[in-house]
Amino acid sequence: MGLDIFVVFIYIAGMLALGWLGMRRATSREEFLVAGRNLGPGFYMGTMAATVLGGASTVGTVKLGYVYGISGFWLCAALGCGILVLNLFMAKPLLKLKVFTVTQVLERRYNTLARRTSALVMLMYAVMISVTSVLAIATVMQVLFELPFWLAVVIGGGVVVLYSAVGGMWSLTLTDIVQFMIKTIGLMFILLPICLYRVGGWEQLAAKLPASYFSFTAIGGETIITYFVIYFFGILIGQDIWQRVFTARSEGVARYAGSIAGIYCIVYGLICAAIGMATKVLLPDLAVPANAFASMVKEGLPDGVRGLVIAAALAAMMSTASAALLAASTTLTEDLSGRDGCSLWTNRIVTLLVGVLVLVLAMLVSDVISALTLAYNLLVAGMLVPLLGAIFWPRATTAGAISSMVLGCGTAIMAMISYGLDSNLPIYQSLVVSVLSFVLVSLCTRREHNTAATF
Repeated sequence: MGLDIFVVFIYIAGMLALGWLGMRRATSREEFLVAGRNLGPGFYMGTMAATVLGGASTVGTVKLGYVYGISGFWLCAALGCGILVLNLFMAKPLLKLKVFTVTQVLERRYNTLARRTSALVMLMYAVMISVTSVLAIATVMQVLFELPFWLAVVIGGGVVVLYSAVGGMWSLTLTDIVQFMIKTIGLMFILLPICLYRVGGWEQLAAKLPASYFSFTAIGGETIITYFVIYFFGILIGQDIWQRVFTARSEGVARYAGSIAGIYCIVYGLICAAIGMATKVLLPDLAVPANAFASMVKEGLPDGVRGLVIAAALAAMMSTASAALLAASTTLTEDLSGRDGCSLWTNRIVTLLVGVLVLVLAMLVSDVISALTLAYNLLVAGMLVPLLGAIFWPRATTAGAISSMVLGCGTAIMAMISYGLDSNLPIYQSLVVSVLSFVLVSLCTRREHNTAATF
């Protein structure tokens, strides 16, 4: 285990060093927030894939593979399809806007009040996404290194907060590229082959697991549809993802490199589900399925190799945590500060303060899938309908948009309290309320004179 700790220490030191390099590149507000809008295809593809595939998609998909089999890949598949559609069809108009946040797009279609209201929804979403990934980081470090949970949160999450605050998007981009390579090698070319070798190959895996584990629908049709409603649409409107789109050098870079990132997400889901299936054979009686990934790494890998795979897992989690953290701080400084833009040092300080909040919340949450569901339920319930209305319905009004945000989010929160985070009902109920309130209030109120279509 000492060798593993050394490998992870080297990885963490490398992330901090890249954060320092990012700080040297981030000499202006635009460099800090969107990397100067100048990323080429390699950087763009790596940072887009790394942003989407974090703690919930890694630890969570392995858990789903452990419980349901190959159909656990649908969570990552929904995310990957969202990335494909976003980059193929929405990147071009988004890049023309030269904005920093999703809510600035809503302001162009509605007014400042709509921007402020939507910013609150986006802030809650971004904070919870960051909490989800920090929670995943802490879970892995706690199981593998036998640390107290709070210390695992402080160490793992603290590294993310530090490099995100000092270098912004440039730090995130540099660390994302390294994290993308590490997790690809660690999970696809080290952990999966070792798992299959220990099981005895794919044929033995098929012989030792029920047939349902090889069905792509075993997780349930309703769950698959819900994943797409929540995660597919969530990707299309999430600040952390749009902020990555804004970094592309050109429309072509976003379209082609972003499409590759989407396909990679789908393959990544299949790999993680297969790891979960192998873990089910090797460790069939885990009391907590959510620990399937960490337990497989701890029990099934030799010293040194274990450290590389731990670094790969941390890479996946840190990339999403940092993206969401910067999205939350950008929403605060650009949309809720009351000023059109803040100084570079203000951006850094706000990112640091939001990071501290994320660490505190991570100590209070227990399950990565539940936290991810909470984040996306709030985002889709509050933002999807007003944003689509801003783009496609000329009759939409500010009052309709605000009522849709408030009532959609409120319904989602009440339904999650009533039915629990594992229920599919909250997202459907909240979307019905969001659509009805948006349409009815818009039809009953007068349009503003500046409601020109955004796209």
